[in-house]
Amino acid sequence: MNGFFAQYAGIFYLIQLFFAVVIGLYFWNLLKNQQSKKVYVGRETEKETLKLKQMRNISLTEPLSSLTRPSSLNDVVGQEEGIDMLRSALCNANPQHVIIYGPPGIGKTAAARLVLEEAKNNPLSPFKEEAKFVEVDATISRFDERNIADPLIGSVHDPIYQGAGSMGSAGIPQPKPGACTKAHGGILFIDEIGELHPLQMNKLLKVLEDRKVLLESAYYSENDRNIPGHIHDIFTNGLPADFRLVGATTRMPEELPPALRSRCLEIFFRPLEKENIYQIALNAIEKINFQADEKTVEELTKYAANGREAVNITQLAAGIAQMENSRTITLNIIEKVLNNGRFSPRLEIRPKKSPQAGVVNGLAVYGANVGTLLEVETTAFQVKPGEGKWTVTGVIEEEQVGGADRRFTRKSMAKGAVENVLTVLKAFHDISINDYDIHLNFPGGIPVDGPSAGISIATSIYSAIKNKAVDNLLAMTGELSVHGIVKPVGGVISKVEAARRAGIKRVMIPEENWLSIFDDYTEIQVIAVKDLNQVLASAFKEKEDQK
Repeated sequence: MNGFFAQYAGIFYLIQLFFAVVIGLYFWNLLKNQQSKKVYVGRETEKETLKLKQMRNISLTEPLSSLTRPSSLNDVVGQEEGIDMLRSALCNANPQHVIIYGPPGIGKTAAARLVLEEAKNNPLSPFKEEAKFVEVDATISRFDERNIADPLIGSVHDPIYQGAGSMGSAGIPQPKPGACTKAHGGILFIDEIGELHPLQMNKLLKVLEDRKVLLESAYYSENDRNIPGHIHDIFTNGLPADFRLVGATTRMPEELPPALRSRCLEIFFRPLEKENIYQIALNAIEKINFQADEKTVEELTKYAANGREAVNITQLAAGIAQMENSRTITLNIIEKVLNNGRFSPRLEIRPKKSPQAGVVNGLAVYGANVGTLLEVETTAFQVKPGEGKWTVTGVIEEEQVGGADRRFTRKSMAKGAVENVLTVLKAFHDISINDYDIHLNFPGGIPVDGPSAGISIATSIYSAIKNKAVDNLLAMTGELSVHGIVKPVGGVISKVEAARRAGIKRVMIPEENWLSIFDDYTEIQVIAVKDLNQVLASAFKEKEDQK
């Protein structure tokens, strides 16, 4: 019997030895594979590190746009008034949130980047030496609706998501700071702030109000002792986000949320004038040690709509000159660049050289409150009494209004302004408007909308019917009610500035738009009017005085 048990015990030990060898071989093979992986990862890491170093050792020449970037606020060309306002808003003991309006390529971003450095030099400023300038482009600032990632506000990386790491494996949610927290103590610059997603905009407004970012997670429990203290602190007190917002936009002010505008000072950077673009182009040419004569730079200036375009055209022209082994940018090279790029001359509406019947200078705004001269012309042909008709061209016929949830189409406000004018003119005893075929036109190829051309339309029609020329150096803006009252309009300062740049000598504006600063204007006379009778009296006064 003992021999029988001994025999089976031997077999049992053999089986145990077999499984022990198999398990040993398995773990030995597993360890070998791990070592092989480590060797492979190490080799790949060395290879990629070497490749990264090689890439970093390769650098091209600095782009001209970087070389010509202003190094101080005094170097920002053509924005003296805007720079003064920006300094006042941010370089003092109590800096404010700011929105900068203006067309592209005029120095908004450069000014925003430099204002923090100037503020640091003010001993009264709360911006410390370590204050950061954090830049965000709203057009590419995208977020995950599940709140996995939000580069602007910040987010929480919950344990269920891939890449949560060791803390995620332990069921611990991990807060991830966004640009708002990174800008703490400094400036958060949001380019094209009007393009922010509405949800991000609402979150941003909350951060501006609280000066901290509050985060939430279904995986956070204040009673969980496994969660580290700093994470408890973040979920309880929020991430710090005490910064000053500087937003830049090319939109009109009314296109931004009122809640955002109410929290910010609004500063306008005006379009660059020809002499400003000329100076930018000249600086760019000098930066790269090239030469160009005055006529060549003037031709470039004629086609460059802003400073960025002037620099880009200069860089292309310099490349062509360099290929020809020359350090001189000639007129022929500039014309070649302009032709290849299909550039069009900047739209510059100028008044007529002499007064004409039916032709009036109106004023309008477009883009980010940019003013421009607007030509209004009318012809009137007498027909059988009461059979007159009217035609309007160059205006928007219909427009869509309303939000995303409710939109509707209505007759454009410009078309309504024409009808208001015709109603008012019917009450004038010295003309019979129904006895004329009237064609009112807004030349220039830019569809006109808005009621502010009302008094310009009325003056143009009256002038055409009476065959009386209107002063060619007079411009006007104002909405006309059906009772002949001149109503206030928007963008008056921009319109007056546009008139001044165009060489206009007199401007009529609604009486309710009058500002005391107009008394200080020397190059142009600003006239406040309250009704159509006063408009017509002022419009033809210059002509009558010359008789």
